Amino acid sequence: MDIAAHQTALIAAARAAREQAHAPYSRFAVGAAVLDEQGRIHAGCNVENAAYPQGWCAEASALSAMVMAGGKQALAVAVCAVAPQPVTPCGGCRQKLREFAADGCPVWAADLNGWRATYTLGGLLPHSFGPDHLPT
Repeated sequence: MDIAAHQTALIAAARAAREQAHAPYSRFAVGAAVLDEQGRIHAGCNVENAAYPQGWCAEASALSAMVMAGGKQALAVAVCAVAPQPVTPCGGCRQKLREFAADGCPVWAADLNGWRATYTLGGLLPHSFGPDHLPT
């Protein structure tokens, strides 16, 4: 599968998901989208809660949508947020992504104008602990 060919659609899905964010406290809306091994895109947004830290991140929402749809592997990720610097997944979401994605998984950071930066999951979470460390 040509993962790079999905970049535009993945970023568009993350941007659309961002519009649904529930961020009344931080006012920092985030959308994320994940491309699964079947070529399907799953999106999610951040959902805040008055009882911090009980909310959840956009990346976790997108992964949950992927799992609910039967997806097993994340091949690419897009994150959309508006900030002076490109926004990447938080540390907790990097670990959540690691459960389903390889080190080389591209992570595209975008804002309302489109793509801003490209990272890999391994670059964002070097020397990570993952499923391959556990006995089967």
